[in-house]
Amino acid sequence: MVTLSIVYFSGYGHTKKQAEAVQTGALQADIKVNLIAIDKDGNVADDVWETLANSQGIIFGSPTYMGGPPWQFKKFADNSSKPWSSQAWRDKISAGFTNSGNMNGDKFNTISYFNVLAMQHGMIWVGTGLKGAGMKSSTRDDINWLAGYGGLLAQSPTDASPEEAPYKGDLETAKLFGKRVADCTLKMFK
Repeated sequence: MVTLSIVYFSGYGHTKKQAEAVQTGALQADIKVNLIAIDKDGNVADDVWETLANSQGIIFGSPTYMGGPPWQFKKFADNSSKPWSSQAWRDKISAGFTNSGNMNGDKFNTISYFNVLAMQHGMIWVGTGLKGAGMKSSTRDDINWLAGYGGLLAQSPTDASPEEAPYKGDLETAKLFGKRVADCTLKMFK
Protein backbone atom coordinates (compact mmCIF):
# COMPACT_ATOMS: atom_id res chain seq x y z
CA MET A 1 0.00 0.00 0.00
CA VAL A 2 1.17 3.54 -0.75
CA THR A 3 2.22 5.27 2.47
CA LEU A 4 2.38 8.93 3.46
CA SER A 5 4.10 9.95 6.71
CA ILE A 6 3.50 13.21 8.55
CA VAL A 7 6.44 14.04 10.82
CA TYR A 8 5.98 17.07 13.04
CA PHE A 9 6.92 18.84 16.25
CA SER A 10 4.33 20.65 18.38
CA GLY A 11 5.35 22.74 21.35
CA TYR A 12 1.95 23.61 22.82
CA GLY A 13 -0.51 21.36 20.98
CA HIS A 14 -1.67 23.72 18.22
CA THR A 15 0.57 22.20 15.55
CA LYS A 16 -0.45 18.71 16.69
CA LYS A 17 -4.07 19.68 16.03
CA GLN A 18 -3.04 20.96 12.59
CA ALA A 19 -1.12 17.72 11.89
CA GLU A 20 -4.17 15.66 12.85
CA ALA A 21 -6.30 17.69 10.41
CA VAL A 22 -3.73 17.05 7.65
CA GLN A 23 -3.92 13.34 8.53
CA THR A 24 -7.75 13.41 8.39
CA GLY A 25 -7.61 14.86 4.89
CA ALA A 26 -4.95 12.43 3.71
CA LEU A 27 -7.00 9.48 4.97
CA GLN A 28 -9.75 10.44 2.51
CA ALA A 29 -7.49 8.95 -0.18
CA ASP A 30 -6.80 5.23 -0.46
CA ILE A 31 -3.48 5.56 1.34
CA LYS A 32 -1.82 4.54 4.60
CA VAL A 33 -0.95 7.55 6.77
CA ASN A 34 1.57 7.60 9.63
CA LEU A 35 1.45 10.45 12.13
CA ILE A 36 4.89 10.81 13.72
CA ALA A 37 5.58 13.26 16.55
CA ILE A 38 9.06 14.59 17.29
CA ASP A 39 9.37 14.68 21.08
CA LYS A 40 10.30 17.66 23.29
CA ASP A 41 13.96 16.61 23.08
CA GLY A 42 13.92 16.57 19.26
CA ASN A 43 13.94 12.78 19.01
CA VAL A 44 11.92 10.18 17.16
CA ALA A 45 11.87 6.45 17.83
CA ASP A 46 14.62 4.50 16.05
CA ASP A 47 12.10 2.65 13.86
CA VAL A 48 10.79 5.96 12.47
CA TRP A 49 13.75 6.19 10.07
CA GLU A 50 12.73 2.87 8.51
CA THR A 51 9.09 4.01 8.39
CA LEU A 52 10.16 7.16 6.52
CA ALA A 53 12.40 5.16 4.16
CA ASN A 54 9.40 2.95 3.33
CA SER A 55 7.02 5.89 2.83
CA GLN A 56 6.33 7.26 -0.64
CA GLY A 57 5.61 10.73 0.74
CA ILE A 58 6.68 12.77 3.76
CA ILE A 59 5.01 15.93 5.07
CA PHE A 60 7.08 18.07 7.45
CA GLY A 61 5.39 20.21 10.12
CA SER A 62 6.31 22.47 13.00
CA PRO A 63 5.38 25.75 14.59
CA THR A 64 7.26 28.86 13.59
CA TYR A 65 9.27 30.21 16.51
CA MET A 66 11.35 33.35 16.10
CA GLY A 67 11.01 33.26 12.30
CA GLY A 68 11.78 29.59 11.67
CA PRO A 69 11.27 26.02 12.83
CA PRO A 70 12.17 25.23 16.46
CA TRP A 71 15.38 23.45 17.40
CA GLN A 72 13.53 20.18 17.94
CA PHE A 73 12.60 20.01 14.26
CA LYS A 74 16.09 21.13 13.24
CA LYS A 75 17.56 18.26 15.29
CA PHE A 76 15.33 15.85 13.37
CA ALA A 77 16.41 17.47 10.08
CA ASP A 78 20.09 17.23 11.04
CA ASN A 79 19.60 13.57 11.98
CA SER A 80 18.17 12.96 8.50
CA SER A 81 21.73 13.15 7.18
CA LYS A 82 21.93 9.33 7.27
CA PRO A 83 19.00 8.88 4.84
CA TRP A 84 20.42 11.83 2.88
CA SER A 85 23.78 10.10 2.42
CA SER A 86 22.08 7.11 0.78
CA GLN A 87 19.41 9.29 -0.91
CA ALA A 88 16.75 7.14 0.78
CA TRP A 89 14.12 9.88 0.35
CA ARG A 90 14.96 10.68 -3.29
CA ASP A 91 11.87 11.14 -5.51
CA LYS A 92 9.43 10.88 -2.59
CA ILE A 93 6.59 13.39 -2.46
CA SER A 94 7.15 16.14 0.13
CA ALA A 95 5.22 19.07 1.57
CA GLY A 96 5.15 21.20 4.69
CA PHE A 97 2.97 23.05 7.17
CA THR A 98 3.43 25.51 9.99
CA ASN A 99 1.54 27.49 12.60
CA SER A 100 2.43 30.59 14.61
CA GLY A 101 0.89 33.04 17.06
CA ASN A 102 0.82 35.96 14.64
CA MET A 103 -0.86 36.32 11.26
CA ASN A 104 2.50 36.51 9.49
CA GLY A 105 5.09 35.59 12.09
CA ASP A 106 7.54 34.95 9.24
CA LYS A 107 5.89 31.57 8.64
CA PHE A 108 7.22 31.41 5.10
CA ASN A 109 10.77 31.04 6.44
CA THR A 110 9.66 27.76 8.02
CA ILE A 111 8.03 26.58 4.78
CA SER A 112 11.22 27.55 2.91
CA TYR A 113 13.27 25.56 5.43
CA PHE A 114 11.12 22.49 4.80
CA ASN A 115 11.38 23.01 1.04
CA VAL A 116 15.18 23.25 1.17
CA LEU A 117 15.32 20.14 3.37
CA ALA A 118 13.20 18.29 0.81
CA MET A 119 15.33 19.54 -2.09
CA GLN A 120 18.52 18.42 -0.28
CA HIS A 121 16.96 14.95 -0.11
CA GLY A 122 15.99 15.03 -3.81
CA MET A 123 12.27 15.00 -3.02
CA ILE A 124 9.36 16.36 -5.09
CA TRP A 125 7.57 19.32 -3.44
CA VAL A 126 3.79 19.78 -3.42
CA GLY A 127 2.15 23.10 -2.49
CA THR A 128 -1.39 23.66 -1.30
CA GLY A 129 -2.98 24.09 -4.72
CA LEU A 130 -5.52 26.35 -3.02
CA LYS A 131 -6.45 29.89 -4.01
CA GLY A 132 -6.11 32.37 -1.16
CA ALA A 133 -9.21 33.99 0.32
CA GLY A 134 -8.30 37.55 -0.65
CA MET A 135 -11.68 39.22 -1.06
CA LYS A 136 -13.24 41.96 1.09
CA SER A 137 -15.96 39.46 1.94
CA SER A 138 -13.43 36.84 3.10
CA THR A 139 -13.54 35.80 6.75
CA ARG A 140 -11.19 34.03 9.15
CA ASP A 141 -13.10 30.77 8.62
CA ASP A 142 -12.56 30.70 4.84
CA ILE A 143 -10.35 28.13 3.12
CA ASN A 144 -6.73 29.29 2.82
CA TRP A 145 -7.43 32.61 4.51
CA LEU A 146 -3.70 33.03 5.16
CA ALA A 147 -2.98 32.42 1.44
CA GLY A 148 -0.33 29.73 1.74
CA TYR A 149 0.65 28.46 -1.69
CA GLY A 150 4.10 26.94 -1.11
CA GLY A 151 2.94 25.26 2.09
CA LEU A 152 0.11 25.09 4.60
CA LEU A 153 -0.19 28.01 7.04
CA ALA A 154 -2.22 28.33 10.24
CA GLN A 155 -2.48 30.90 13.00
CA SER A 156 -3.15 30.28 16.68
CA PRO A 157 -3.13 33.35 18.94
CA THR A 158 -0.53 33.04 21.68
CA ASP A 159 -3.24 33.21 24.36
CA ALA A 160 -5.46 30.55 22.70
CA SER A 161 -5.51 26.95 23.85
CA PRO A 162 -5.31 24.08 21.33
CA GLU A 163 -9.06 23.65 21.86
CA GLU A 164 -9.57 27.22 20.57
CA ALA A 165 -7.06 27.33 17.71
CA PRO A 166 -6.11 26.82 14.95
CA TYR A 167 -9.41 28.12 13.69
CA LYS A 168 -12.02 26.28 11.64
CA GLY A 169 -10.85 27.68 8.29
CA ASP A 170 -7.23 26.70 8.96
CA LEU A 171 -8.26 23.17 9.94
CA GLU A 172 -10.45 22.77 6.85
CA THR A 173 -7.56 24.04 4.75
CA ALA A 174 -5.32 21.45 6.46
CA LYS A 175 -7.72 18.66 5.49
CA LEU A 176 -7.75 19.79 1.85
CA PHE A 177 -3.96 20.03 1.90
CA GLY A 178 -3.64 16.51 3.34
CA LYS A 179 -5.94 15.15 0.65
CA ARG A 180 -3.98 16.94 -2.09
CA VAL A 181 -0.62 15.59 -0.91
CA ALA A 182 -2.10 12.09 -0.55
CA ASP A 183 -3.61 12.29 -4.05
CA CYS A 184 -0.28 13.45 -5.54
CA THR A 185 1.51 10.61 -3.74
CA LEU A 186 -0.98 8.09 -5.14
CA LYS A 187 -0.64 9.49 -8.68
CA MET A 188 3.10 9.14 -8.47
CA PHE A 189 3.31 5.70 -6.87
CA LYS A 190 0.15 3.70 -7.55
